[in-house]
Amino acid sequence: MKDKSSCDGAHEAMLSQNSTPKAVKSKETKSSEEYEALQSFLRSISSTATLPPYVKGETYSSVRGVFNQCLITCAVLILAAGAGHPIGFSAVALPQLRNETSALRIDDDMGSWIASIHSAATPLGSMLSGPIMEAIGRRRTLQTSTLPLVIGWILIGTASHHALLLLGRVVCGFAVGIMAAPSQVYLGEISEPRLRGLLIGTPFVAYSLGVLYVYALGGALEWRQVAYLSILLPVLAFVALCFSPESPTWLARRGRFHEAMAAMSRLRGDPDTAQRELHELISAREKEKARGEETIRFFATVLRPPVLKPLLLINAFNLMQILSGSYVVIFYAVDIVKDSGGSLSPHLAANASALVRLAVTALACVMLLKVTRRALVLVSGIGATACTLSLAFLLSQGPGSGVVPPTLILGYVAFNTLGFFLLPGLMIGELLPTKVRGLCGGYIFCLFNAFLFGFTKLYPVMKNVIGMAGVFGLFGASSALATIVLFLLLPETKGKSLIQIEQYYQKPNILWVTRNKMDNGQSV
Repeated sequence: MKDKSSCDGAHEAMLSQNSTPKAVKSKETKSSEEYEALQSFLRSISSTATLPPYVKGETYSSVRGVFNQCLITCAVLILAAGAGHPIGFSAVALPQLRNETSALRIDDDMGSWIASIHSAATPLGSMLSGPIMEAIGRRRTLQTSTLPLVIGWILIGTASHHALLLLGRVVCGFAVGIMAAPSQVYLGEISEPRLRGLLIGTPFVAYSLGVLYVYALGGALEWRQVAYLSILLPVLAFVALCFSPESPTWLARRGRFHEAMAAMSRLRGDPDTAQRELHELISAREKEKARGEETIRFFATVLRPPVLKPLLLINAFNLMQILSGSYVVIFYAVDIVKDSGGSLSPHLAANASALVRLAVTALACVMLLKVTRRALVLVSGIGATACTLSLAFLLSQGPGSGVVPPTLILGYVAFNTLGFFLLPGLMIGELLPTKVRGLCGGYIFCLFNAFLFGFTKLYPVMKNVIGMAGVFGLFGASSALATIVLFLLLPETKGKSLIQIEQYYQKPNILWVTRNKMDNGQSV
């Protein structure tokens, strides 16, 4: 936090009519109406120099503000649970569709298409989500995503041919692609630093609950009935989001300052806290314009080190996370348990894996309040590596038997979920600069899902070529590599504001252990 004189100076500089900021004079895109709106808004609030300073350990928001943040997060959680339905659907539908009595009987090739086509469509939705959320806002983008999700489930439930079933999976995948980045960006921008890790992580709890819900239904109901029941949550999410505010960060960057102040006051529950935080957002925005950075085009901005460094880290980790098997185990849960051997029923073990994923995700979200990000993901990587390499060694000696193979699979799911499963969302919500968070978040999920499609589609081929021992060996090697990369490059962001995290990447920081610290000790 800046000292009072510097905050007051920044405030007065923005208010001064006789000294129009350079960005206003030099930028053609800066309208006089927006500048007048900024002046009017700043005059309507008191100088931040009169506000009490932050105190370490002090509650950042009032009880009412924390309640409002959690309530709004619940609306996103409903949608996140709905996004988990199509992910887990293939695991329960494929065994039923392979049955000789099925009206839409499939072979292994069609089964791989049904499992993977969801991820093939998701990149398109992710690519569009960035421009959409920058144009209409984070909240409205999330609401928009519910429509194709409902349509997709209707197509699946009424499918009379494989083509319609695949089309329904495509539409659902497109919807999940649209909602993925906005949900993380939205929660990152509405939450305070103290709660940000918890709130950004909770969608993965809901996501896991959505997968478990579909697994449970699939054990008792026919796959068409599961499809129809999957419509409920998207509809509820749309209604819940109607009562949620737009991101104050997005509103402020659009010059809608009074709306941003109203939203921030609701989220923080205290006018002084809301005023202070919004003033910092506006100050950072004006400094960016004064440096002429707003005139730089998107792709030129992405190539700047403060953006390129976190972007490369996020994409590299996403690639290694997919290779570590995080999502393949969800798509092919029943088949993987069956192929690994053991005495447990494949369906029972698959349901147990979904339950473990749900429980560990909830545990990890709570741990993020007390444990550093780096500690959590390093434990996650080391544990996942140990379990998968142990299973690979066991299967290389012959077919698995007893409870050891399914136990190691459940251990792998637990450790992988503890940190790796949550980290991509945390990275997008925390590491990306405000200016490109929306667009880059969409493109990151686009690349993520494009690679996930290819890996999921090739899994049956890979299994036949290198065997299950080779598959788990690949999972283990990827987990180990990801752990090393995160140890070297991942910054610690617990308790840091989004502005402080941006400042970390504005310095010549590459390796975490050799980072340059700010003189005032406030760096990440």
